Amino acid sequence: MSVRPYREIHRRQARKIMVGPVAVGGDAPITVQTMTNTLTADVDATVAQIKRCEDAGADIVRVSCPDEASTKALAQIVPQVAVPIVADIHFHYKRAIEAAEAGAACLRINPGNIGSAARVKDVVQAAKDHGCSMRIGVNAGSLEKHLLEKYGEPCPEAMVESALEHAKILEDADFREFKISVKASDVFLAVAAYHGLAEACDYPLHLGITEAGGLRTGTIKSSIGMGNLLWAGIGDTIRVSLSAAPEEEVKVGFDMLKALNLRHRGVNVISCPSCARQQFDVIETVKVLEDRLAHITTPMTVSVIGCVVNGPGEARETDIGFTGGGKGTHQVYIAGQPHHRLKDQAIVDHLVELVEAKAAEIEAEHAASGSSTSAAAE
Repeated sequence: MSVRPYREIHRRQARKIMVGPVAVGGDAPITVQTMTNTLTADVDATVAQIKRCEDAGADIVRVSCPDEASTKALAQIVPQVAVPIVADIHFHYKRAIEAAEAGAACLRINPGNIGSAARVKDVVQAAKDHGCSMRIGVNAGSLEKHLLEKYGEPCPEAMVESALEHAKILEDADFREFKISVKASDVFLAVAAYHGLAEACDYPLHLGITEAGGLRTGTIKSSIGMGNLLWAGIGDTIRVSLSAAPEEEVKVGFDMLKALNLRHRGVNVISCPSCARQQFDVIETVKVLEDRLAHITTPMTVSVIGCVVNGPGEARETDIGFTGGGKGTHQVYIAGQPHHRLKDQAIVDHLVELVEAKAAEIEAEHAASGSSTSAAAE
């Protein structure tokens, strides 16, 4: 997809680390993460949830490892899934070592919370021995006491200072394969903290507005905060934190990247809000169409517009366009050009057939050229 100059985003240059086989930072595509909400010790339930996230396109999945039963289960979970797994560790350094030994690709940990320098050294050694990277995860709701006393309240400066203090612990242990997050539920606080951290270091940054809320409100808050940062070129991997199924977080994450032309996966449906001019039920058509196209991973655009006011113009910019016409006869566009007309019947079925055929054509072209649609989409 060609990018016009006013749509260009110049990403901050970060060092690159590996989360298993997935690159984060540098020139790598921005990755989309989520986190399971099953009991990790329930292997079957956790694997099933991870696979649903994989189907939605997740690049990386995090699981909580609060106890020994969870890290033991990790050894059974990792071989059954395709994505690299991040083990979420909070305080107990032994859980981090166990998770590394069990096959975790990354450890989410705050080095200052796990005890002495000797314990940090043990965790670092385990990470090195087993090829693990790490994520330093600073949260406005759990800042260190000395920083709260210094600054009086959670603020961007305190969050950046916390992140850099934890980073120095790992640097002093000769470990630099880590990314950093400075999350807050307050959009202003999170955005300011990430801007400060982006200026202070070159480590890859994991973006998130933590505890953002339910599917609707959380999507809005995350889009405002993370969209602001991504537009500024800040962010190497993202997690949309929603009180919703993890796979919904993945879908929203990809939609966010798609809207900013940073990464493309699946069908981008451009549709009008509908009005009295509509010549078919736009809202219901788009609702059903998006569900029916959820299995398509090939990047493409489809416009569904209710009347001829904006329909032809939108269709010129899309792979497949559909514009409402009079007397129940509508216009279908292919590659921006009028192609054929269609009666009211089976609008969704017809569009799904066109999209599936176009996806197969694109996949065949990329297979013939030896590339992949996923590579072309980044």
